[in-house]
Amino acid sequence: MVCLSSVNITLVSIHPSPSPQSIPLASAFLKAYALKSAASISLVDFFLGQNAVSCVAQLIAPPPHAIGFSMYVWNRNLVCEIAAELRRSNPEITLFCGGPEVTAAPESITQRGIFDVIIVGEGEVPFLSFCHTRAVGGDYEGIPGILLPGSAISLPPPPVTDLDTLPSPYLTGVIDTRVTPGILWQLSRGCSFTCDFCFDSRGIHGVRHFSLERVESELRHFAATGVSQIFVLDSTFNRDRERAKQILRMIKKYAPDIHFHFEIRNEFIDREMADLFARIACSLQIGLQSADRDVLKLVGRSFNRSDFTAKTGLLNESGAVFGFDLIYGLPGDTLDGFRHTLDYALSLYPNHLDIFPLAVLPGTRLEAHGTALNMRWDRKPPYILLDSDSFSIADMAAAARLAAACDIFYTRGKAVAWFNAVCAVLGLKPSDLLQKFSDWLTDFRGDRTTTNESDFSDEEIWEQQLLFLKYLFHDKKIRKFLPLVLDIATYHLHYAAVLLAPSPEPHGEARISGTLLDTFFSLAPSVRIAHFRYDIEEILACGEPHIRRMYEHLGQSGSQAVIYRHDHMICTESLSAQYILLLEQIRDGGVCKSCVPGTGLTGSEADEFLVFALNEGIIVKKS
Repeated sequence: MVCLSSVNITLVSIHPSPSPQSIPLASAFLKAYALKSAASISLVDFFLGQNAVSCVAQLIAPPPHAIGFSMYVWNRNLVCEIAAELRRSNPEITLFCGGPEVTAAPESITQRGIFDVIIVGEGEVPFLSFCHTRAVGGDYEGIPGILLPGSAISLPPPPVTDLDTLPSPYLTGVIDTRVTPGILWQLSRGCSFTCDFCFDSRGIHGVRHFSLERVESELRHFAATGVSQIFVLDSTFNRDRERAKQILRMIKKYAPDIHFHFEIRNEFIDREMADLFARIACSLQIGLQSADRDVLKLVGRSFNRSDFTAKTGLLNESGAVFGFDLIYGLPGDTLDGFRHTLDYALSLYPNHLDIFPLAVLPGTRLEAHGTALNMRWDRKPPYILLDSDSFSIADMAAAARLAAACDIFYTRGKAVAWFNAVCAVLGLKPSDLLQKFSDWLTDFRGDRTTTNESDFSDEEIWEQQLLFLKYLFHDKKIRKFLPLVLDIATYHLHYAAVLLAPSPEPHGEARISGTLLDTFFSLAPSVRIAHFRYDIEEILACGEPHIRRMYEHLGQSGSQAVIYRHDHMICTESLSAQYILLLEQIRDGGVCKSCVPGTGLTGSEADEFLVFALNEGIIVKKS
C-alpha cells in the first residue's frame, strides 16, 4: 500500500502589471484539477518590476515542498531570476515550470539548470501526476508531459478532449469573483488557423469547446457575484458563428451589466452577429495585421480587402465597438507598406488600434524560416525583429514612432469620430497627420527619444491634442475651420471622460418635499460642463462630421452643455447660460441658495432646475 504524505505546493503567476486582467487563470485551472490530490496548493501573484529577492522571501515564509511557475514571453526573465535565487537559497524545494514559453522551446529552459521538472503542453493532467508522484516520493521519469533535465525532449501529452472534465476555477471557488475587478474567461482551447508568427496552433490543430451548459453556469455565477469586466481568451471567439451567437444571447439575458472583450475574425461576421455584439457591453479586437495581401500570404494568412471593408461596415452600422491589431516588420513588408496599412485601418473608423513590432516567437514557423528570409531578431524575450531586407533598423524606429503617435493622438485621444474629417479638410492621409503629430510632439517636449502613451495622463494627452489642432490650422487659408474643429474635438473629449468615469450609483426618482435651495449639492463625479463656439445640438445633428460642409451651413451662435450618465446612457443636455452658471457654482461649492444670485434665475426657476438635475443624476446631495 502506497503511503501518501501531505505536500504543500505554491503556484506562481507573474503578470505584466496590476490590472483587471491580472488573474492567475492557468494556475487556477491546475489547482482546480488537482483538488482530488493530497496536495495543498496555494496561488501567489507577482508583477513585472518586483525584486526577485523580495519575491523569494514571500515564497519561503514558510517554504513549501514545491514551487511552480507559469512562464510567458513577458515574464520569462523574472521567473528565471526568482527560480535561480530559490535554487541558491533553498535547494531542497522542488522547482518546476510550464506554460507557452516552456512548451515552445523546452530545451532552452532545461539548459538553464534551474528547474527540477518541466511541464510541457496542457498542464492539468501532468500536474496532477506530479502532485501524486511528489506525495509518494516517486520518480517523474516517463510521465507524459513531464520533462526532466538531461532527458530527451518528449512530445506534450494529448490535449484534453472533453474540456468539461476540467473543473471550473470559478465554480469551485479557486478564484473568488467577488473580489476581482475583472476576470479572464476561457470558452475554448486551440486555434483552427496556422499563422506563421503565432504559437497558438502549433502541435494542436482544431478547437475544443467547453459545453454551453458550462458556459451558462459560469456566466450566471459572474453576474451573481458582481463581475464588471470579462476578457474572453478564445483566439477566435466567432469561428463557430452559431455557437458565438448563442453565447451572445446568453450574455444579453444573464449578464447585461458586464463588459466583455472578444478577439474575433472579421470574415465570420454577419449582420445578425454585428447586431448581437452591439446589444451588449463589449469591445472587439480584430487581427488585421497588414492590409497587403502578399505580405499576409507570406505568413500563412489571407486577406480580401472588399470583404474586410464590408464586414467592418456591418460593425459600424450596428454601433459595435471594435479595434484592430497591426504588426510592422512582417516578412516582405516595408515602411511605406506599413503606412498604407495604417491609412486603410484608420479609414474604417476603429475605436482603437493596437500596433506591435513583429516578434519572432520560439516554436513558430516564422522562427524556423526567419533566417532564410534574411530576418534578424533578438534571441531573448520578447524576440523583437531588429531588421530585415525590406525593413531596416531605421524603418523599425520610424514605424515605432508612428505607432506611438497613433496610440497617443488617436486611441488615447478618442479621436475616432472626427479624425478622418480633419484629415479630409487638411488633405492629409492618416499616416501623414500622425507623422506631423509625432514631429510636433518631439519639438513640443524637446526630447528626441520615442514617446509612449504611458508617459501621459488622459488630461495631458487631450491638452496636447487641442494644441496640435491649433498648430495644424494656423495657416490663414484654413484657420476659419479651427473653431468648429475644436468644438467637435472638445465635445468628444468630454464624452470620453464621462464614458470612462466610474458609473454612478443607480437611483430612482427623487421624492421632493419643499425647496431644494437650502440643500448642499455637488456635481456627480462623471459630469462634465462644456462651452462651445457653435450650437452643440446642431453639430451633433450633422452626424458624421464633414468640416467644410458644416462650416458653410452652421453659424457661431455659441452654446454650453452638461454631459452626464443617466440610465446606462451618455446624455448631452444643452442649457442656457444661467443654468450652466448655477451648475458651475455648485461645482465650486456652497449651498444652492447662495449660488442663485448672479445667475439671472428666480428662486422658483432655480428650484425647478435642481429637481430636474437631481433626478437626472447631474447633481447629488452632499452627505
